[in-house]
Amino acid sequence: MTPHGQKDTTSQQPKGNARTLVLMVISAAVGGTLQYGYNLAIMNSPTVYIQNFVNETVQNRWGIQLEVYQVTLIWTLIVSVLSLGGLTGALLAGPMSIHFGRKKTMLLNNIFLMSSALLAVTSRKAQSFEMIIISRYLVGINVGVSMNVQPMYFGESAPKHLRGAVALSSSVFTAFGLVLGQVVSLRELLGCEACWQYLLASNAVPGFIQLLTLPWFPESPRYLLIDRGDKDACLKALRRLRDCEVQKEELDEMLQEQAESEGRRAQRPWELFSDRTVRWQLVSVAVISSAMQLCGNDSIYFYASYIFQEAGISVEHTQYATIGTGTCEFTACILCNLLIERMGRRLLLMGGYVLMTGWAIVFTLALSYQDVVHWMPYLSMVCVFTYILSFGIGPAGVTGILPTEIFNQAARPAAYMIAGSLMWLNLFIIGMIFPFIVKGLGQFCFVPFGVVCLITALYIGLVLPETKGKTLPMITGEFHRLNFRENTGPKCKDVHYQQGEVHHSTAL
Repeated sequence: MTPHGQKDTTSQQPKGNARTLVLMVISAAVGGTLQYGYNLAIMNSPTVYIQNFVNETVQNRWGIQLEVYQVTLIWTLIVSVLSLGGLTGALLAGPMSIHFGRKKTMLLNNIFLMSSALLAVTSRKAQSFEMIIISRYLVGINVGVSMNVQPMYFGESAPKHLRGAVALSSSVFTAFGLVLGQVVSLRELLGCEACWQYLLASNAVPGFIQLLTLPWFPESPRYLLIDRGDKDACLKALRRLRDCEVQKEELDEMLQEQAESEGRRAQRPWELFSDRTVRWQLVSVAVISSAMQLCGNDSIYFYASYIFQEAGISVEHTQYATIGTGTCEFTACILCNLLIERMGRRLLLMGGYVLMTGWAIVFTLALSYQDVVHWMPYLSMVCVFTYILSFGIGPAGVTGILPTEIFNQAARPAAYMIAGSLMWLNLFIIGMIFPFIVKGLGQFCFVPFGVVCLITALYIGLVLPETKGKTLPMITGEFHRLNFRENTGPKCKDVHYQQGEVHHSTAL
């Protein structure tokens, strides 16, 4: 694509409607990233019931009464093993998406989900808490694969002017899953002592919906053209997703990427670390994926019940107030979806982390003086909602888009494997050490999270280029100046920018 052709990125959009694309997004996300939020939320309500089940199971088997710390340890393993499963899923996502394609990978991924649901629903009758642990590990694999493959599928299927909004829908459905899980977990529904096993198995319902609907939609057009070399199938998929004839500009861009990738196999994760052409792309993805978990958003959900009770909300009504936190993130993600193609990725990301830094400071002050000033618990409650809102409006959605937009087809699966692995590792670490952070730092427990948010905001402001409305060659050209600072003169930069590729032989 020539520089003259790059100027008109929004005026010549496809004239067809996006009905098929929207339905495809819903089908993939309902059985995909929705599961992440849903499976996090459903574990809060049955905590006491499952802990009692663990104790009763050990007593019936061996006649041993477990100590409180032993029950807590087993419960922590049940909760945290989701992260280990997610890490496994993140590592599987790359090879699966290459060998089976994006759509088929998501369909096959439901094997882990259905196996998990079967183990969960039969665990009580079998008197086996080990089945719950295995179930959580399997659903973690399902979520880990979905969190990587779904944004890849969306980013490769959407037109350029809708790429951000479509990819961001992954986070919208994650937040929706969080709210849905909180609602289903109400004591009036499945969050009671008699139904906790059905609550843990209820994640199979979205999986069934995906199995019934996703086969009707096409595979990723980029995967069909670039990975499989099937131009006819690619054109057919594009026509279905656009509900109109394929725009020449869009097809030319894909053909150019195919030409650049010709003869090159998909890269492995370890190869990206030694590839100088993607050095800063990899650093950016690693920093932002890690910050998504290290920023403390998931930890603030842990604090929410305590804050609400301090503000005077009774224990029986805390579950309803907690739904408000999930609704807050869901609303913020929808707002981000509406704003991303206007304001861009960089501003939303940086703005979200700047706001979170500020609210971490206010939250620390509120926790410090809540026993002195009578209205401070209400300020703490406001901080819970504003912190979650700030996270949802930027980092929650934009983070998952970046690997699709800044890596080419050969490197994209490996980049998602690295990003997903870091996300799940950091989630596991935070889940394990947060109780010790609270115990050691007390009211200052959110200071480390504020520092992470500040450092991440500075990195985004100083390093990360804007990707809104840009083709991959244009984005690659901007990263080229960072990757080859000492070798990039004006002439070389112009040539690479116009060609839209970085040749190892020229750059090195």
